[in-house]
Amino acid sequence: MSGQEVGAGRADEVETFDAVVVTAMADEAAPFWERADRVGRPVSVPGSVQQRIEVAGRRVLLVQSGIGQVNAATAATVALAAVRTPLLVSAGSAGGLGPRVRVGDVVVGTSYVYAGADARAFGYALGQVPGMPPTYSGAAGALDVLTPAVWCHVRDLRVHRGQMLSGDSFVDAAMVAPLLAAFPGALSTDMESTSLAQTAHLFGVPFLSVRGISDLCGPGAGDDFRTHVDDAAERSARVVLGLLAELAPSRVAEYV
Repeated sequence: MSGQEVGAGRADEVETFDAVVVTAMADEAAPFWERADRVGRPVSVPGSVQQRIEVAGRRVLLVQSGIGQVNAATAATVALAAVRTPLLVSAGSAGGLGPRVRVGDVVVGTSYVYAGADARAFGYALGQVPGMPPTYSGAAGALDVLTPAVWCHVRDLRVHRGQMLSGDSFVDAAMVAPLLAAFPGALSTDMESTSLAQTAHLFGVPFLSVRGISDLCGPGAGDDFRTHVDDAAERSARVVLGLLAELAPSRVAEYV
C-alpha cells in the first residue's frame, strides 16, 4: 500500500464514491491496495470490511465481503445504504465455462443469472428468482467505455463479454455439461456476481462484474484456482481501474 490515509467525511455528510468495488477475498482486494495513491484504515461492518482508497484520481470504497451470495449481497447492501455511488463493481476471480475462455482471460458481464434458481413450475424463466427480473444487465455506460483501449497496457490480455452465472457451489467438471446445456451462452461462473447485480438493481445503481479466469471448472479446478487466483485478481483489477480512469468523476452535488 502506498500514499496517505483517506479519512471518512463528517457524520452529517453522505459520502460519495466514484465506485463501490466488492471482492470476496483479500487476495482479490490486494491489487487495488497496491495501486492506491491513498489508503484508509480497514473498517469492520456487519459481515464485511470496508476501506476507502483513492486511485488514479478516483474515490473508491473497497469492500471485502467474504465468499458466497449471501455474504456479497449483505456487504453490498450495507455499503449502498450508507454511501452514494454511480457504479457497483464486482472484481476478482471466476471459473471459465465458454469454449473460447482460457485461464488468464478476463470476462466482463453483460448479463447475470442465477445458476441454481429454478421456478419454471410457476412460469418463471430458468435462472430467475420469483419477483425479480429474468436476468440482470451490465451497466450500459460502463460497457460503452470499456473498449480495448482500456486494457491495451496489459500484455497478452484477452477480454470476453457475455453472460455470467452465479451459484452456491464451486463448479467442477461434473457440473459443466449441465450448466452449459441450461445456459449455452454462459462464459463464466462465480459465487457472488448475480447476487450483487440483484442488490444493485434494488438500489437502482448500475452494476458491472469484471472477473479474471482462474480455472476452467475441470478436474483440476481446485488446484488451478489456488495457483491462479492471484493472477486472475490482478487482471481483473487492471481492467476495473482502467475503466474507472475513463469514467467521469462523480460530483457530490448530484447525489446529496
